[in-house]
Amino acid sequence: MPPIETVYVTPEKLPPIQYPNQNPPVYMATAPPNPPQTTYVRVINNPMPRRARWQDGRGNATHLAAMFVFIYGGMDMAQGLGWNINGGTPTSFEFQYSWFVGVIIGAVIAALSVTHVPKLYFYSLAVLLQLIEGIIFTSAPTNYTAIVAARYVGGTGIGLLTVPYIIHNSETWTSKNRGMCLAVEQLALALGIAFQVIYTAEWTGLDTGLNLAHGIVGIVLSLIAMIIVAFSVESPIFHLRKNNEEKARSCQLCYLKNSASYNAFNNAFDEAKRYVAEGSSLSIGAELSASFMPFIKMLFCRCLVAFTFSVPLSISILLSTIVTEGYLDWTVIVWGILRFIGACVTLSTADKVGRKFTSVLGLLCMAALMLAMAGIFSDIFNQLNVYYMTQIYRLSMAFQFFAGLYVPCTSIYLGEAFPMRLKPYLIGLIICIEQIIHIIVIFKFNEALYPYFLAVGIILVISMLIFVVLMPETRGLTLREAGHRFRRVHDVKAY
Repeated sequence: MPPIETVYVTPEKLPPIQYPNQNPPVYMATAPPNPPQTTYVRVINNPMPRRARWQDGRGNATHLAAMFVFIYGGMDMAQGLGWNINGGTPTSFEFQYSWFVGVIIGAVIAALSVTHVPKLYFYSLAVLLQLIEGIIFTSAPTNYTAIVAARYVGGTGIGLLTVPYIIHNSETWTSKNRGMCLAVEQLALALGIAFQVIYTAEWTGLDTGLNLAHGIVGIVLSLIAMIIVAFSVESPIFHLRKNNEEKARSCQLCYLKNSASYNAFNNAFDEAKRYVAEGSSLSIGAELSASFMPFIKMLFCRCLVAFTFSVPLSISILLSTIVTEGYLDWTVIVWGILRFIGACVTLSTADKVGRKFTSVLGLLCMAALMLAMAGIFSDIFNQLNVYYMTQIYRLSMAFQFFAGLYVPCTSIYLGEAFPMRLKPYLIGLIICIEQIIHIIVIFKFNEALYPYFLAVGIILVISMLIFVVLMPETRGLTLREAGHRFRRVHDVKAY
């Protein structure tokens, strides 16, 4: 049989021409050849680890919840420092110092246990104690014993919160926003002071007790904080110290913006690991040596906060307003608001202008204003003179504004100063000393205006000079780098 020619036909190829005596070709239909495979390339601009929806914004929950607790704490503090007018209970020494004793108790407990217990428990317990205080104020607004006990409880809650809050927010945020987050503590306290001062001034002469309103505000703030606390996230450094890197990564992700790049995530997490590694490598002796200079610096820095709001300062604005106006007028309200305005200015500039320049400016102006008021109070008859009392309330207003500039910087420095392992204990100790100064002023300078203003004015001048020479500028530095700067003996850089 002759061979058969097979021709494969495609749509692009025509059949061949047939010639005589040629075997007819056999045609077999085939499918067209497969087209070349298309390769799709997906460009990922932000290859972050997978972020669940529940993680978005949870990093902000910690300082938002703490803010509501600190607001109520500021109201308690103001109430004990001269703003218990028409409250329904006598203003005894115990009433005044009870809240500060509670803060000391809470700070000691927190300092001893914060390294071992997740900070969520401290936040939750602080909110619960504030809620209990509010309930007591509401249910027994005129019972002196119950109100004093409630102030002990509320102060303990603030002490339990302050130490973990400063540690937590110093560890979790980057150098671009660490100052702002740490400054929230004093900002919220200033807002609470403003609330207490304003409604005390507006409530004067009414029959309804201030303690009832105080308790209702406390319950509302505590319930809001309780809801927000449920969304709080632990510090990645806490988990790194427990050798749990997976949880640390998950927590680190919550403290970054949604637009953060993969490199930003890695840089932040690697810096946290370096901070833990460096802190863990130091011996106790080396940490004690590295903590000496930071402790001396923070002793001058943070403890001055007790002089920026006190019973003599409250008496000065109340006395000057009564002498000049005859009743609690707008001067008291402005006096309360200006401290909060000054704190807002520092909050917005702490990570841009810096901490040191703002602190030195606040100290310089406070020292000058304090000495000016001391000069007026040196003559007791000036307390009955309308002209001099007008100057007093003007000076007092300006003093509170510059106090608001200064005090948030102390929270920022307190979170940056100490080595990792000794940090809770030294922060707790500094906070306790601050409360002890408050108690000393209550007992020794309750009505002694001239000695108080003169002594504090001199202390502020000396502290300002020490501040200029010793305190570092930590703007833009990581937590680890800021700690190294604190260990220097002197640091005159101001910007």
